[in-house]
Amino acid sequence: MKVVLFCGGFGMRLRDQSQNTPKPLVRIGYRPIIWHVMNYYAQYGHQDFILCLGYKADEIKRYFLNYEEWLSNDFVFENGGSTLDLLRSDIQDWRITFVDTGLHSNIGMRLKAVESHLAGEEMFLANYSDGLTDLPLDDYLADFQRCNSIAGFVSVKPTQSFHLVNIDQEDRVTNIQHIAETDVWINGGYFVFKNDIFNFIQPGEELVEEPFQRLIAQGELYTYKHRGFWACMDTFKDKQRLEDIYSQGTPPWDPKNGNLYS
Repeated sequence: MKVVLFCGGFGMRLRDQSQNTPKPLVRIGYRPIIWHVMNYYAQYGHQDFILCLGYKADEIKRYFLNYEEWLSNDFVFENGGSTLDLLRSDIQDWRITFVDTGLHSNIGMRLKAVESHLAGEEMFLANYSDGLTDLPLDDYLADFQRCNSIAGFVSVKPTQSFHLVNIDQEDRVTNIQHIAETDVWINGGYFVFKNDIFNFIQPGEELVEEPFQRLIAQGELYTYKHRGFWACMDTFKDKQRLEDIYSQGTPPWDPKNGNLYS
């Protein structure tokens, strides 16, 4: 199944990191976050990627064109470096299509821009390319197919340190509760779409606004509640948290670690 990755935004909330480096290339350990997202899908057998490029597209292209396999793979070094034999490869089976979808395009516009690359695909996956999870992808896709909807996304519990406040008509607080302790769920991305999604997107529309409202009206929008690990890299603090998890040696977003939520 093809995987569309939205990686053309400006990454304003991570501006201190992404001013010179596009947000998808901000590193978690040896590799940028977009690589970690792609590796997650590849471990489930989905290795055909479409990158929706925009801001600093040249940097993302250059990263993969000059990909350094030795950085995260074992190898044998001989003859003073003239011979280097990799003992394994991590992206050899990947197929990546690079598409310029506009500098100022929103997500809906970027998706429409790659519609021709998805011709003939009954279903495809899509992602913001800045969130990591231990989501059991096969279970999610099986549930999506059972519900027979046109579009689906993963709902997760918010991780921010916010408090929700209930206020009466006289501005008195009637309740205050940490957002993680409420029944609030947020859009965690990790979309799955049938090709019919393109019938719901009009020119210039943001994906989760008008198109999703049309899907809701027709009962065609599904969500999968995931209570396991999920984290989005929006701020420098988020990056540090992911770095700390990665440094422990078994990041939950890598399926081969066997840490998937169940």
